[in-house]
Amino acid sequence: MRVLVVDDSGVMRKIIIRALNAVGVSDTVEAANGQEAIDAFTTNEFDMVLTDWNMPVKSGLEFLTELRATGSTVPVIMVTTESQKGQVVAAIQAGVTDYLTKPFEQEQLRAKLDKYVPA
Repeated sequence: MRVLVVDDSGVMRKIIIRALNAVGVSDTVEAANGQEAIDAFTTNEFDMVLTDWNMPVKSGLEFLTELRATGSTVPVIMVTTESQKGQVVAAIQAGVTDYLTKPFEQEQLRAKLDKYVPA
């Protein structure tokens, strides 16, 4: 399984990648913002995307909207502290697959992976 990890915080990307490694996912690509994530899709295929919401250059929501406009159906999980109803609705309308609220436990991440990517 190849996972794209999108977060403007290098530390948070490392935490997410460490958690992915712990649940058996070692093929990861990092992006520091939504534009880098879109760029990554031009040269790679991914089985899942874990993206932050609030980022400079292009937010997670802007990235998601642009990705879905290409016809991509790859599962996209927002890994964020944002949980206000209006934001959740906006993300659902844009085509988000699910949410994982920071901070999260490895077991929560594993459950999301199992739910959306067949073993």
